[in-house]
Amino acid sequence: MSKRANGEGSLFQRKDGRWAGSAFVLTPQGTRRRVDVYGRTRGEAHEKLTALVRKTHQGVPGSEDSRTVGAWLWHWHEHIASPRLRPTTIQSYESNLRVHLVPGLGRYRLDRLTPAQVRSFLDGKIKGGLSTRTVQYLHAILRAALAQAMRDELITRNVAALVTAPRVSRDEIEPFTPEQARTLLAACQSDRLGALYTVALACGLRRGEALALSWDDIDLEAGTLHVRRTVSRIKGEFVWGEPKSKRSRRSIPLPGVCVDALRAHRVRQSAERLAVGPAWQDSGLVFTTAVGTPFEGSSLLRAFHALLESAGLPKRRLHDLRHTCATLLLVQGVPARVVMETLGHSQIALTLNTYSHVLPVMQRDAADLMDAALRG
Repeated sequence: MSKRANGEGSLFQRKDGRWAGSAFVLTPQGTRRRVDVYGRTRGEAHEKLTALVRKTHQGVPGSEDSRTVGAWLWHWHEHIASPRLRPTTIQSYESNLRVHLVPGLGRYRLDRLTPAQVRSFLDGKIKGGLSTRTVQYLHAILRAALAQAMRDELITRNVAALVTAPRVSRDEIEPFTPEQARTLLAACQSDRLGALYTVALACGLRRGEALALSWDDIDLEAGTLHVRRTVSRIKGEFVWGEPKSKRSRRSIPLPGVCVDALRAHRVRQSAERLAVGPAWQDSGLVFTTAVGTPFEGSSLLRAFHALLESAGLPKRRLHDLRHTCATLLLVQGVPARVVMETLGHSQIALTLNTYSHVLPVMQRDAADLMDAALRG
């Protein structure tokens, strides 16, 4: 047998009968390091060794045998995913890596992770009481991280993509009825934050969008509102960012009830500013605390629930005001495209799928209109 050339690697049989091979390969950092491969037969080990050597000859990084799934997930989160994500999404990824993914899968070698291990991990989370929506989210994060590892040629396949994520049943939307919405608006007139609830209900704003509104975003004379940013509280700090998508950055015509509520709110805010004097912190925001600072989401939710209880209305999430806005618009025959633009959805399919509960009513109205047209 002729002597192997430098860099071709070597094969040998271990005492336990398995075959092993080793070669110097190119790492993602541009250096070379010795990597071992193993196989049940000489042919299997030779195939793995040949693949490593071929990648090195082509200048392609080979897999680092010491890299674990946990090490890759944190590297991917910090250097690849975070720079292109919104602050709230970054926090969500970090939390799910720390609490679920790294403790569950982090110990495995990145290039040896199997579909069975991923499937077992997801099944264990379901049996442990985690919601199917959260488990689906974990699967999506893992799949995205491994997809990047494939693009970097650290692994040859994305095992998460070979595992079917649990199906998530869509939560039933519980909007307020028109009568309940009118009851809420009546209660809002005497509430300090009534203008916020009115705008969220009539314009379909997300909580972060409403809390980030400044008076420069509102033109009461023209009756328009501009959504330009959002705010969230992350690790005790207020973080300002871009809206959720390009379409979320939008202008919305204000209904008259919103203009009236905002005018009254501005008068009330001016009185609060005079009352606290130098203690007032002028943030320019529309909805603030009693000293002008940004409003925290959890405090807003408590205040909203207190208002609902005093008005005799059922307990709902603040986000249900947005659902109520869309539902009321659709049942009144407003085109789905207009509702999509009002809510700032990225696609019209999202609007139609989210509010599919309204379609039977719209179809009945369409049938009545068709009947009137055909009968003359």
